[in-house]
Amino acid sequence: MNVRVVDYHAPDAAEQFTRSLHETGFGVLVNHPIPQSLVEKIYADWLAFFNSQAKYDYAFSMERQDGWFSPEVSETAKGATLKDIKEYFHIYPWGRVPPQLKADTDRYYAIANQLAQELLSWVQQYTPAHIAAHYTEPLSHMIADSQKTLLRVLRYPPLTGQEPAGSLRAAAHGDINLLTILPAANEPGLQVQDKQGEWLDVPCDFGTLVVNIGDMLQEASAGYYPSTQHRVVNPSGEGASKNRISLPLFLHPRPEVVLSERYTADSYLNERLRELGVKM
Repeated sequence: MNVRVVDYHAPDAAEQFTRSLHETGFGVLVNHPIPQSLVEKIYADWLAFFNSQAKYDYAFSMERQDGWFSPEVSETAKGATLKDIKEYFHIYPWGRVPPQLKADTDRYYAIANQLAQELLSWVQQYTPAHIAAHYTEPLSHMIADSQKTLLRVLRYPPLTGQEPAGSLRAAAHGDINLLTILPAANEPGLQVQDKQGEWLDVPCDFGTLVVNIGDMLQEASAGYYPSTQHRVVNPSGEGASKNRISLPLFLHPRPEVVLSERYTADSYLNERLRELGVKM
């Protein structure tokens, strides 16, 4: 499997990018519109927040699914038995954000969401007609005005050596949503599983943007766009003493959007949240 690295400004960018999504479930963009300086500032400022006592004022809400998720309530990936080694903060358009972090976070959310709508229009454009017939509305419309699109600020803390045997920063999983937009993290570790079951490193050079298919788009496209399993492995050596900050934007349709004969966006999301153990 070869995850294509595509120049956003190339004449054939849409075709090359969507081909990578179809073949691998992943695509990597360079020269994209998200400012690297903004991403780096967000990484630094949110790391300071995670290292402060202020996070305890934003403990997550089971009903709203927003706020700070401590390592103790962090996800257990579907099919896994051990919790991931991470903490994170969930940000929705209507949700809580520490005041000192809100301006940059809102700016990033807006820029990434706008890019995401364009990428979904690329996906729509290069979906074969017999597959596109399954879409109940244009893909970019599914996320328009959605209050469910989620920005997650993740911190994978330095390893202590006391972690449970076999636990990972993020165990193998597929994302729930349509597309995930992910600027390169400040440390490597992201891997994707190919069709032969081998784990491959995803390019993580600063300035690259990783985009992957989520389960909802796999459902809506009758499997044409595969939601590929991915994970974040534990570093060794010097890397084990470093924080890893990650900033995925999970594109969620409006709840009433019909994905397939089996699911609406809302019914699919609630099923998966129960499987993850973060919703009753």
